[in-house]
Amino acid sequence: MAARKPENNEFSGQSQIPVPAFDPPPKPKRNKFAFACAILASMTSILLGYDVGVMSGAGLYIQEDLKISDVQLEIIMGIINLYSLLGSAAAGRTSDWVGRRYTIVFAAVIFFVGAILMGFATNYAFLMVGRFVAGIGVGYALLIAPVYTAELSPASSRGFLTSFPEVFINTGLLLGYVSNYAFSKLPLHLGWRFMLGLGAIPSVFLALGVLAMPESPRWLVLQGRLGDAKRVLDKTSDSKEEAELRLADIKEAAGIPPECDDDVVSVPKRSHGEGVWRELLLHPTPTVLHILIAGVGIHFFQQSSGIDAVVLYSPKIFEKAGITSKSDKLLATIAVGFSKTIFILVATFLLDRVGRRPLLLSSVGGMILSLASLGISLTIIDRSDHKVTWAVALAIASTLSFVASFSIGLGPIAWVYSSEIFPLRLRAQGTSMGTAMNRLMSGTISMTFISLYEAITIGGAFFLFMGVAVVSWVFFYTLLPETQGKTLEEMQVLFGTFFKWRSTMRELEKNKEINGEGNGNGQIQLGTTNG
Repeated sequence: MAARKPENNEFSGQSQIPVPAFDPPPKPKRNKFAFACAILASMTSILLGYDVGVMSGAGLYIQEDLKISDVQLEIIMGIINLYSLLGSAAAGRTSDWVGRRYTIVFAAVIFFVGAILMGFATNYAFLMVGRFVAGIGVGYALLIAPVYTAELSPASSRGFLTSFPEVFINTGLLLGYVSNYAFSKLPLHLGWRFMLGLGAIPSVFLALGVLAMPESPRWLVLQGRLGDAKRVLDKTSDSKEEAELRLADIKEAAGIPPECDDDVVSVPKRSHGEGVWRELLLHPTPTVLHILIAGVGIHFFQQSSGIDAVVLYSPKIFEKAGITSKSDKLLATIAVGFSKTIFILVATFLLDRVGRRPLLLSSVGGMILSLASLGISLTIIDRSDHKVTWAVALAIASTLSFVASFSIGLGPIAWVYSSEIFPLRLRAQGTSMGTAMNRLMSGTISMTFISLYEAITIGGAFFLFMGVAVVSWVFFYTLLPETQGKTLEEMQVLFGTFFKWRSTMRELEKNKEINGEGNGNGQIQLGTTNG
């Protein structure tokens, strides 16, 4: 017994070593600050979600009121995604110029104007102008929210916080569905205008709330404002030591010598964005090329698997499944919104615990099964001359399971993954390319879905999406390494080996065991870079 006591004391003394580095008392306070900033920034995503959700129901009334064809309807439904390409393309450069925070304000102001124009639209052309303006605002919002949140978040909660934009997209989607149902009883010429115009309200609160947020520490460093960046990092890191290490990493990426500790310093000219596109597209290193393929590819597959076809045209899908009442179709659509929102909330808590890859692969596997059963049930309904109750129930259940599977993995991870893998210098422009691909595919799918299912049947359309989902699963399995808790240096080693990243990761783990053996220092290092 006497021999054990010193051993216990010794163990106890050793366990105290990392405690000063990760001081538990201030940690909740700092995490709450990063949490609040992430919420405010991610609220920009409500704008896109609301627009997508509200248009799914408003389209029924717009088509009836303005007497437009199916082709005109699918264009007005999906065109905002193509318009948002312009906003996404401009947002990367704008955020490097005026800062991440004011870019969020800019996005809210533009969307406010677009929502007002749509609410007062008197004809198809006027409505298209409103869609154009709102689309620019959506493009800005989609790019800047995940970039700002990733740059502000400590690595310990980066996945959790960076998934917030997708949470708010789904929140906006649900609000749009509820708005459809709430205003569906108004006169035809007023109902859809109230639905669209109501989108101006959240943008006002958003623009005001963002003013309480700090600027991104990475943007501050790129401007030479080290003192301001250090104060922000002190508030958003899990410990003072982590804040110092994050600052050192950002300074290195910005080309600022480590010994420069003044509040304001001169930043090398190359750090302001010159040559970024050349590094990304013309002469990428193997690491940058792999990152670019992964970052753009995950957004391509996120949208080409048909998610926007389901959330935008769910009333049409339920109509094909045999639900004829407009109120019943809108209620069923609200169920889709609830399913998406609940499962995205589950995903936020799993991202930093389970990891990106397990969630992503499980999610896409669930989507494949759901799309197969949806295609089968809709094909049976389409070819039957009487109502097949079990097939109707299967179609509704498959729709709900598809959006749930999407939301628990592929939905949030596309934004988390693409915002964390690009090096600091290439992050804004690299993320803008991923966002542009996201909007391009979303616009293509949403603007052609009606024509697609009229050409190959609605069941055939979902079998096509299932085929794309199968290809995406193979792409993710072979090319995307796990990024949970990885430092910038580790990512630069993992990316660039393409299909051989698993053997590289094993070497990294082996070296970590030899050098760090999982002690406190190793933990601090893992939580510092890569924001």
